Amino acid sequence: MYYFIVNPASKSGRGGKIWNELEPVLTERNIRYHVVFSKRAGYVSQYVRELTAGLASESDSASASELPENLGHPIRLVVLGGDGTINEVLQGIGDFDKVQLGYIPAGSSNDLARDLRLPKDPRHILDIILSDRIHRTLDIGSVHYHETNTTRYFAVSGGIGFDAAVCEEALRSRLKKVLNKFGLGKLIYLAIALKQIITARKTACNIYLDNEKSVHYKKFLFIASMIHQYEGGGFKFCPGADATDGLLDICVAGSLAKPLILLALPTAFWGKHYLFPGIDTYRCSVIKIETSAPLWVHTDGEVQQSSRSVTFACHKDKLHLMV
Repeated sequence: MYYFIVNPASKSGRGGKIWNELEPVLTERNIRYHVVFSKRAGYVSQYVRELTAGLASESDSASASELPENLGHPIRLVVLGGDGTINEVLQGIGDFDKVQLGYIPAGSSNDLARDLRLPKDPRHILDIILSDRIHRTLDIGSVHYHETNTTRYFAVSGGIGFDAAVCEEALRSRLKKVLNKFGLGKLIYLAIALKQIITARKTACNIYLDNEKSVHYKKFLFIASMIHQYEGGGFKFCPGADATDGLLDICVAGSLAKPLILLALPTAFWGKHYLFPGIDTYRCSVIKIETSAPLWVHTDGEVQQSSRSVTFACHKDKLHLMV
């Protein structure tokens, strides 16, 4: 049995169109499957939470028909959506050892698919998932918000500061939806990034690496904690990131003049931004960050809250992937 979680609205309806192309394949091959469509923020997380807990009672988030009574292990979840949909799924998984995850990208960024080098053709990806031959075990990350004592997982990256502020504004942008229709969704991230750089305030921070090394920055633009190489629709902020090494790759944009930042940002598409003094990289399993003012924090481009004290951590071999 495969449980498909589809975000039909991803990339301005692209998710729904891909599902309409793939569902007949499942029917033709007599594949047992169950499909649930994302309906609102938090819906997917709650459905996955109930599914992986074996609950089959009717609820506001998922009807009894959507929650089969007898679940075998592993539970095979296939996500058709963007990085944000994957992020929602991670929040709902109670026991990662019971779940095998498939991913068919249909978002505007698709940074996870980019780093995994997934095929462009959704049907090809479906073939790989249904072949039941290829499996990977990957690390995932988490961020703990100390003020609220809450934790969120991420598959690709988490960050505080500029990159999170860009995500927060992009999530509210009507223009993003328009550009997605023409396959130009990445442009909104670049436009917002330029605006955020110009208006960014100076903020200081202390970072603590693996509880051993501490570094102080009088001012910084952002800190990205990454499992994979890319975020923000193709920015290669951590070109050495390895999703199997049990470590976070950290990119800190520190004391750069704004003109230099404007020069450095485009080079990040090729991972060349470390040529600029003031952009530093670290590698660790845990990083605690304390800032002089609350800043937006993101996980896989999803922004839940601002914070001035967070801890990012890597969880090795947590995610079992079917692609």
